[in-house]
Amino acid sequence: MKTIDEIGAQGDVMFVRVDDLPDNVPLRLLPGAGRVVVAHSETGHHHVAVAEDVQLYGTDDPMVTYLVTDNDVDVVHERPFDTHEPLRLVVGGKKGRTPAKKSKKKSVWQVRRQRESSPEGSRRVAD
Repeated sequence: MKTIDEIGAQGDVMFVRVDDLPDNVPLRLLPGAGRVVVAHSETGHHHVAVAEDVQLYGTDDPMVTYLVTDNDVDVVHERPFDTHEPLRLVVGGKKGRTPAKKSKKKSVWQVRRQRESSPEGSRRVAD
């Protein structure tokens, strides 16, 4: 398992530690407790965040969500073959950041989906 404390990727999903949830972005809590799908796949090999208290917030941008937790989070790739290595998103980070006040001492991770060009413009990478 690879340990991530600031930035890392698993397949077409990138995780970036941020100081706080954005003030200027409408957020909505997505369903799931302890296990949330951070990236759905057309072929069923979802990327799933697993932690006791993990929450996932959606934005108006379908390519960006936010994970919020006060524990380390394991991200697993659900596919029976050719899987990506699991990631552990750790609380605190190597720089010893103080967790954000707004998030009540929780770690906040921006989750970004990979984009690709198409004749219609930019879109999420397809499996």
